[in-house]
Order: sequence, then structure tokens, then C-alpha cells
Amino acid sequence: MSAGPAPRWCGRQYHYLSEASHVHPFLVDLWAEVRDRSGGQLDVTVHAGNQGLPGSHHEIVQRLIDGDIEFYVLMGGILGPLAPPFEIQGLPFAFNGHAQAHAVLDGALGDYLRAELLAHGVYAVPGGLLENGFRHISTVSKPIASVDDLAGLRIRIPEGRMFEDAFASLGAQPVQINILKLYSALTGGDVDGQENPLAVTEALKLHEVTKHVALTSHMWSGFNLLASARFWRALPGHVRETVLASTARHVSRQCAHTDALNRDLETRLAALGMTISRPECAEFRARLIDNGFYRRWKTLLGAKAWALLEQGVGRLA
Repeated sequence: MSAGPAPRWCGRQYHYLSEASHVHPFLVDLWAEVRDRSGGQLDVTVHAGNQGLPGSHHEIVQRLIDGDIEFYVLMGGILGPLAPPFEIQGLPFAFNGHAQAHAVLDGALGDYLRAELLAHGVYAVPGGLLENGFRHISTVSKPIASVDDLAGLRIRIPEGRMFEDAFASLGAQPVQINILKLYSALTGGDVDGQENPLAVTEALKLHEVTKHVALTSHMWSGFNLLASARFWRALPGHVRETVLASTARHVSRQCAHTDALNRDLETRLAALGMTISRPECAEFRARLIDNGFYRRWKTLLGAKAWALLEQGVGRLA
């Protein structure tokens, strides 16, 4: 049996989570469907754990801009140096739930953010906001029962100014560490805790090196499906439409799966021996207000992005 025709366009989809994560299998399904529905014209392979790509997220995004790679997924907070308004996706205590976050970020605010990013050579695929979930704090030995328990806590954060400012405003000592080095940093005592959605805590086996989880829901987190604008513009219209249709279908599946997974993990992580606490989140938000966090970020993010967010969620501060 002869092989089908060679693809006309080939691409690589990188992401920094594992093959067993809540992201990888859905990206595999998405690009397999695109290959089939495009008649084999576009063939994109999926590479977990960034599969040997060197450098920070910012350096990888530069490779995307340069056209050295074709697709990546990344949180909005890490895109701040390139397009500052994108950090609004992770504004602390902005969203009341998963559904509201997607409604707002796939609406007028999302259109504005994508235009800002495209001006810098990166195409954020419409409808391509994959779910990561609300972020919670897990610690090696000290449980977090109130905002005061964060005082002096060395907490790992990802790249991003908002993460650093938020946790410093809450009294912690934020430490930037690449997620692929997080397990060893916790094991080696470089930090006292970390903050991530429960799906990431499980995927990276962080329940093996942290004992306590505080369900703070302090930030919503999602992964933007990003394309090199150079590569995207080289694709014909019908292939781009195929990508958009498949993205909508498989991102919807991924979001539903991840939302259910994060809820289920509250019970499963407890069964694995972690202690679960539910601090009063209002006091965390009040501490941020008292320390001028929202006032600073309204200026940093810009009046337009702030107004579009408040149209969807109400007055923030």
C-alpha cells in the first residue's frame, strides 16, 4: 500500500508539560484532525517537555517570531515583556470561575490581546485558550491557613512580573524557577512552596515533594495556542480555516476535561496524603488592595485592557 502524498506544510507544536499532562493528548488530537481534514497538506508534530528546545520561555517565543518554530503554548503572564496587556489573563481574583474566564478572554478583551500580540509577530489562535485552571499554593512543610502565613515564604513562581509583584505584595519571597526544574528545587530546599493548578501539581508529581495544599484560587491560568505569524500567513485560507475549526473543537474538549480533573484532584490529592485547606480568599485580595497592587497594574496593563476586563467581570478595585 503506497503512502499518501507528502505534506505541503510541516510544523512543530511545542509545549513544556509532559505527555501525560492535561494538554498533550488534546494537542495530538487537534493536529491529527487537521492533518486528516486538510488532506495531509498540513502536518504538525507535537513535542512534550519542549523536547530539547534550549532557553527560557521568552527565548522560545523569539524563535517563534523568527519563524524557527511554528507553534507553542504559553500563559499570558509570560507574554508580558512582548505584549504587556496579555498579563491581564492572570490578574489575581479577577474571575469568579472557569466559565467567566473563557467568556471574557474569548470575547472583546481576547480580540484586543491577540491584536497586540500579532503586532509583534505572534499569532494567538482564536479560540485557542486551553484550560490550566485556578492556581493554588502547595508547601513542603508549612500549611497556609491565612495570608499572614505567606510572610517570608520562598515560593516558586514562573516568569512574569505580575507573579512577582503579587506574591511580594502578599508578603512572600517569590523565586523565579523554570517549571522543568521545579521538582528538584522543592526537593533541594531552594524554595518552600509553589503555586499551580492542581492538574500541574499532579502532572509534575509535586505531591511527592509538598505536603500541604491551600485552595486559594488566587489566579486563573490558561495556555494560549500561539503560531509564528510568518508561518500562519504562509498557509492558504482553507488550511487556516481547518486549523481554527479543529482548535475550537479540541480546546472545548480539553477545557471540559481539565475543569473536571482539577475538581476531582481536590479529593485525589488528599487521598495521596496531602492536607487540604481553604483559606479565606477575601483577605488575600484585601492585602493586594492595601499594598496598591491593583492600582499599579491598572496603569501597567493600560486603560483599554482594564476597561474591557471590567465590562466582563465588574469593578475590580
